[in-house]
Amino acid sequence: MTNDERAIRELLTRWVDATKQGDTETVLSLMTDDVVFMVPGREPFGKEAFHRTSDDMSGTRIDATSDIRELCVLDGWAFIRTRMSVTMTPPQGTSVTRSGYTLTILRKDADGRWQLARDANLLMAHK
Repeated sequence: MTNDERAIRELLTRWVDATKQGDTETVLSLMTDDVVFMVPGREPFGKEAFHRTSDDMSGTRIDATSDIRELCVLDGWAFIRTRMSVTMTPPQGTSVTRSGYTLTILRKDADGRWQLARDANLLMAHK
């Protein structure tokens, strides 16, 4: 495994761990300023909308798992294809589980840090 592959795997682990802990600031630090997220049924959105959505979910317990199925590094860019499962439980509500695949593009910044630049999330809710 190369240093870049290791760094990308560590980034994904930090993302999942920070999400579980409700640490939005850490999650935001792992993405580029021009990040674009794509999810079913919604127009693409960026970092500000991600931050607002995270704030709106305050108190929601999130449990997530991510399994990298493919990882490819191409100079200062990389992509990862993952199989994910996310269960969200609001403080006064019923848990909802979504699972499926994601395709994520990462970019290495001027300091050599990998950051999430684009993310296509195909997670679907389970009944």
